[in-house]
Amino acid sequence: MGNALFYHLTRTPAESLAPTLIAKAQAAGWRVELRGTSRAAMERLDEKLWLDQEFMPHGLSGGPHDARQPVLLTCAGQGAAANDPACLLTLDGAEVSASECKALEKVLILFDGGNPAAVDRARDQWRDLTGAGVTAEYWAEDGGRWERKR
Repeated sequence: MGNALFYHLTRTPAESLAPTLIAKAQAAGWRVELRGTSRAAMERLDEKLWLDQEFMPHGLSGGPHDARQPVLLTCAGQGAAANDPACLLTLDGAEVSASECKALEKVLILFDGGNPAAVDRARDQWRDLTGAGVTAEYWAEDGGRWERKR
């Protein structure tokens, strides 16, 4: 059973942290689903990942080779990711269920600490997931470094 790691973003934008976290998941040998809430936002992230200095092989869901993608960008509500991920990374409050958390190795939930609605959404997700028995961790940027908070 995987656990959920909540990343409270205060300095680093999600588009900058996501590739770092994906690289760590891939180093563990995991396929990754990167789930957002809007197709337009996922298309922008898709373009960024293609153009980044450190190229990251990936695909935007709906393509002919979704099942072969090491990283598949999806939108909430599309159903199960075709690439059989072991790790799920969510942005913008995308839905994640306790059953998904329990079936995956790791779930990473990134949320914008400067957006009160995003913070409230993350709190709701924390309550829902931990209430269903999912182990959760809270990570925050402190002095330019990521630290696990207790």
